[in-house]
Amino acid sequence: MSAFLKYEQHEHVVTLTMNEPQRRNPLTGNSAVPEFLEAVARIEADPSVRAVVITGAGPAFCAGGDVKAMLQQASGEREGLQIRQDYRSGIQKLPLALFNLEVPLIAAINGPAIGAGLDLACMCDIRIAASSATFAESFVKLGIIPGDGGAWLLPRIVGLSRASEMSFTGMTLDAETALQWGLVSRVVEPENLLGTAMDIAAKIVANPPYAVRLTKRLLREGLHTRLDTLLEMSAAFQALSHQTADHREAVTAFIERRKPVFTRAHID
Repeated sequence: MSAFLKYEQHEHVVTLTMNEPQRRNPLTGNSAVPEFLEAVARIEADPSVRAVVITGAGPAFCAGGDVKAMLQQASGEREGLQIRQDYRSGIQKLPLALFNLEVPLIAAINGPAIGAGLDLACMCDIRIAASSATFAESFVKLGIIPGDGGAWLLPRIVGLSRASEMSFTGMTLDAETALQWGLVSRVVEPENLLGTAMDIAAKIVANPPYAVRLTKRLLREGLHTRLDTLLEMSAAFQALSHQTADHREAVTAFIERRKPVFTRAHID
């Protein structure tokens, strides 16, 4: 990995730290997107990875877009169709990559998550906030719209009414309000943030990795598919799960009243 994204792995957990604190870890005007895509490809190719924690260095989680870089787009130097293609070949690849990643993602939100930074948090499966964190879907304040999938992600997390209120006003939520609205599942003191995220990750990786990956896929598909279609997928995934060594180990360990040992994420 290069300058923006710090990639660290301890046993089965990868921590991705956005590491441009002097600029509040923006996702544009730098190499953030290609580095995230590289990290996703690396995780997908490594079956030892069973959970991922995403956080930010410094006081901010992610400031979203680089406002100074937006001046070039507002100057009229580039045609609208060129800017459209920049989005499609740039930041819009990020929600697709993270949404389709089968390994569970935990956002450890250490500070402000603004604009695309909030949307990045929404791309994760679990969101934990430090008490100092703040949240804003603030694109409208700059005269633009959520260009990275926020209009799809946010309503599915907090509901259409609250997502509309956040998106139309650009309002900022504190951590406690974010907890009440279901935007995050826990609020902890800043010094406990990474420890809490790692505790949750440890509970995830203690389970059979193949079953965890397929469960995440079903949850994701359930956001936009019909019940009968999801049931068909569930039947197929269950048939695959029954053929794994980890399933046999889990059942055997339960019967023998011992702790199971899971080592494989594939079918025998």
